[in-house]
Amino acid sequence: MPSPHPPRAVFAMDPVHLPLLFPPPLMARLRQAAEIDPALVVRDFTDPAAAEALARAEVLITGWGCPHLDADVLTAAPGLRAVLHAAGSVRSLVGEALWKAGVTVSSAVTGNALPVAEYTLAMILLAGKDAFGHRERFRSSHTYPTQRETAAIGNVGRRVGVIGASRVGRRLLELLRPFDFTVLLHDPYVSAAEAAELGAELLSLDDLLRHSDIVSLHAPDIPETYRMLDAARLGLVRDGGVLINTSRGALVDPTALTDELVSGRLHAVLDVTEPEPLPPGSPLYHLPNVFLTPHIAGSLGNELERLGRIVVEELERVGSGGALRHEVVHADMARVA
Repeated sequence: MPSPHPPRAVFAMDPVHLPLLFPPPLMARLRQAAEIDPALVVRDFTDPAAAEALARAEVLITGWGCPHLDADVLTAAPGLRAVLHAAGSVRSLVGEALWKAGVTVSSAVTGNALPVAEYTLAMILLAGKDAFGHRERFRSSHTYPTQRETAAIGNVGRRVGVIGASRVGRRLLELLRPFDFTVLLHDPYVSAAEAAELGAELLSLDDLLRHSDIVSLHAPDIPETYRMLDAARLGLVRDGGVLINTSRGALVDPTALTDELVSGRLHAVLDVTEPEPLPPGSPLYHLPNVFLTPHIAGSLGNELERLGRIVVEELERVGSGGALRHEVVHADMARVA
């Protein structure tokens, strides 16, 4: 049922993100959908300055920098019925107290998956052309490669192994469709038939590693995936193979990966590492076979507006009594990022 009044909402996040998440036209639309003070952004649910607004709040609009949502927020906001998260995962944000209280949770994680998948696609295409290696060699030799030196590069029939049919993994599989890749997939929750519908061949993890030229990680960071690529499994990847990690550094044994990269046997595109960032003395900063970026694959800059738009649309559904399109289910928390 539609609410008799616009839902009362409060921002809870680091205020630095607010202008990019909700630029003026989108903020105006948000203010039509809810009763909200755009100047109030909560960082502490016990802050007396926020007490009155929280006491009336039905919706929290959260983002990066939001405090952990536990029993304290329910004490401060007893009428809370929905959390709309203008960022990615809510696994570490939403505590058991909110799930038990029946608070509805929605996340813009689907919107955040798109730039990660786009980044990954770009890196797959560049890796298949050995663009990073040729750049390094060209900088020092100032000469064009010979046909013999380029005979093994190219993206026709390149075998791309995707680990994890997560939101990012599925978006990547969709983006890979127009290209002449052979796409392999490993995910314990996906059937062979579903993998085929996604445009991939389902393999065990070990077989995927053995048969892929490029391996891209999109599994969640959960206990079952911790160090899933250890020394033995990294050793299954063919000589000259490429590992792309835009998921989490914890999925890969950092010592084993460093050993493989220092030896020059493997190449890597790493947007995430463990630790993050790497210590200043790490050899990965300087290896020619490593393309290292500072966790930029997810939403940044003007991409944040996409997350804000998802939240505003969800807020409009809250006000109209409609079903949320991006609701997070508590039962999924054990196996998603």
